[in-house]
Amino acid sequence: MVHPDSIPRAEFAVIGGSGTFSISFPEDLEQAGIQVIATGLVFTTPFGESPSFKLFKLDEKKVLTVRMHGWRSGVSRASASQQVFWVLREAGIKKVIAEGGVGSINRLLRPGDLLVPSDYLDFSMRKDVGLGGEYLLTMRRPVCPLIKRELVAAAEKSVEPGRRVFNCGVYAVTDGRHFESPAEVAMLGRLGADIVGQSMCPEVYLAREIGACYGRLDIVSNYAEGVVREWDHRLLKDIFYNEAIKSAKIILKALSHLDPSQVCGCPNLRLDTLLRDKTEKEEIVED
Repeated sequence: MVHPDSIPRAEFAVIGGSGTFSISFPEDLEQAGIQVIATGLVFTTPFGESPSFKLFKLDEKKVLTVRMHGWRSGVSRASASQQVFWVLREAGIKKVIAEGGVGSINRLLRPGDLLVPSDYLDFSMRKDVGLGGEYLLTMRRPVCPLIKRELVAAAEKSVEPGRRVFNCGVYAVTDGRHFESPAEVAMLGRLGADIVGQSMCPEVYLAREIGACYGRLDIVSNYAEGVVREWDHRLLKDIFYNEAIKSAKIILKALSHLDPSQVCGCPNLRLDTLLRDKTEKEEIVED
């Protein structure tokens, strides 16, 4: 574990989740163009000591990555997200790709399907999770269209025949760490959710707060409670272990086609707050 004096600069970040938790990312891919620069990077943040980061290069792109959303024992998930995104902000990250495993609420979705969500419903209890920036965060388009396009394209080119890839869907966010009850799942379905998981929020709006684009790839690991049939723990385990390399390769393929200078409009959705103290505003004008 290394405590460097400064946070390395990078323009891309990969936030690992349960979909890649069973592998060492990116080393286990044994892919040309990958060079690991540093591991075990831990930084001091205003929200506590950060989780361990890894810095690697994909061809000429520098990428910071963290495992399992930064979640770990003894640290609240809200604090972990703040630590992660504070580091990403200080590193100058412009594009964030996350991944995870989700439960299917929409009966059209089945275990093994891949989905790039386009919107979310936040039912987590982790409210007011920010970095202290005074911004009005517009969430009319929460997912970057360019990241979404590249993830969908990479997934469609990578999956075997018969494997399904969905280019949109509503992600319902709950706290966990338990799964949802059948009544909760039924409620989420009536409200328009297609899948349920625990990580898209607060990540999606913390990315907006730091001025970065956000997109994610999710694998359906199980039916949510009360949908189709009871899920099998063995199937859940098989998906997480057998699909990890495939999910990781899709993410890197998408990342390889992204350019931080591409115009997508996401940074324009972070606006200055209008709730500034009148006296403070007058002082700013006088200066």
